[in-house]
Amino acid sequence: MSMIKAMIKAMIKNIFRNRFTLLLSLASMFAACVFAAAIDSVNPVLRPPKGAQVAIVVFEDLQCPQCRRVAPILEQASKTYKIPLVRHDFPLPMHNWSYDAAVMARYFDSTSKALGNEFRDYIFSNQLEINPQNLRGYAEKFASEHKVDFPFVVDPQGKYAAEVNADRDMGKAIKLEHTPTVYIVSSRHPERPYVEMTDASQLYSLIDAMMKE
Repeated sequence: MSMIKAMIKAMIKNIFRNRFTLLLSLASMFAACVFAAAIDSVNPVLRPPKGAQVAIVVFEDLQCPQCRRVAPILEQASKTYKIPLVRHDFPLPMHNWSYDAAVMARYFDSTSKALGNEFRDYIFSNQLEINPQNLRGYAEKFASEHKVDFPFVVDPQGKYAAEVNADRDMGKAIKLEHTPTVYIVSSRHPERPYVEMTDASQLYSLIDAMMKE
């Protein structure tokens, strides 16, 4: 009889042990799902583009002096590390021509992304001389030099403005507070998929850290 009791106790113990193991497994699965959901909830803008493991992502304002200073540094880092530089528009309300310049850049993007980015760099290089009255003249000169038409009405359907607005809304969604806001993003570190650059002198060390397996 005592042997039967011992066997029953052992069976009950095994049941509880198995239940505990099952609960641990379920808890682990739940934690993994929560973690995956947290990663998935990260705005896609804070991930490398398809085909890349590491990238530089910047939200910029074409009228922002600091954006002008940082732009060539980011471009050089992109070339040095052979990683994408992804540029997003975040025109600030206190700037009186940056939004229109961003819309014009989107127009040139429609020919090629490279041309659009070249226009952005051209605007940065002439930023100190540009004002709301002569912005179009600079855009027309750029278009002429690159043998691209520049229509009298750049965005009749509001398509390019919508693209600028979408970028700005993404920036607001991730609580941007300033321009430029620069992130190094990586698919190699799911626990820390992005890090913000707060000082340009950090850029290369941040990229090195994010490129490590």
